[in-house]
Amino acid sequence: MPSRKRVEQFIQAVVHGDHAKAIKDFYHADATMQENLEPPRRGRETLIAHEKKAMDRLREMKTHSPETVLVDGDNVMIMWTFDATDKKGVTRRLNEISHQLWSADGIMKERFVYDSATAWQIVDPS
Repeated sequence: MPSRKRVEQFIQAVVHGDHAKAIKDFYHADATMQENLEPPRRGRETLIAHEKKAMDRLREMKTHSPETVLVDGDNVMIMWTFDATDKKGVTRRLNEISHQLWSADGIMKERFVYDSATAWQIVDPS
């Protein structure tokens, strides 16, 4: 079960922008990540590679401080807002809820839930 402080450390790592390092520092080696009902990605190294590839397509990713964070034993839920600016300067927003299953001080399983119809809508057309 993670401490509230450990969860807050994870959140700060993500908010400060190095998502791949946050995966390295906070996820178990055999962790999984899942987008909505898609098949999960498996293994920390796979998760890091996927995140780096996603970030390489962007000029900038701004992670807002979460609106809501719930910690209940090994279950953590975070309400995130991300603004992704592509290489052409167009900024799109994603609002999602992340449900994490922690084991000790690390994340074993994470599922992102968001409305795919409204995900990544333009917020700054530049």
